[in-house]
Amino acid sequence: MTPNKSASSNPFADFNPFANLDLGKFDFSKMMGDLKLPGLDVEALIAAQSKNIEAMTAANQIVVKGMQDLAKRQSEIMSQGMHEVSDMVQNLAGKANNPQELTAKQVELSKQLFEKTLANLRELAEMISKSSGEAMEVINKRMAESIEELKAMMPAK
Repeated sequence: MTPNKSASSNPFADFNPFANLDLGKFDFSKMMGDLKLPGLDVEALIAAQSKNIEAMTAANQIVVKGMQDLAKRQSEIMSQGMHEVSDMVQNLAGKANNPQELTAKQVELSKQLFEKTLANLRELAEMISKSSGEAMEVINKRMAESIEELKAMMPAK
């Protein structure tokens, strides 16, 4: 079965009848207000959802900034590493007088490089953990607030 060609710029429009729905023009508060559910504070519900969206946006911004910081640090580490490797090669070439001494220097430099790599990986992992933790704090705080708001909205029995 071949999907119909459509003039839509949305490639999923042929498969999903809601793909072209513009929710920006949709008034959720009017729809919820028209429901007239007894004991339901529609304005409070809408305000709570707005706060949820704000919290998700804030968490997303934290993650994006964390990823930007991570990419920047990775670039710095790569650049620093290239300079260090270049210095190591020059150091090896000029100071080794015999094969045993050259091998010993290579082993020592390899050990230093390995330790530096582990330290850099640890630093990057900590950056990821910090960013993720901060984002989760925002979400967890909002979830706790949201639960309290929902409890307050429930009609008393």
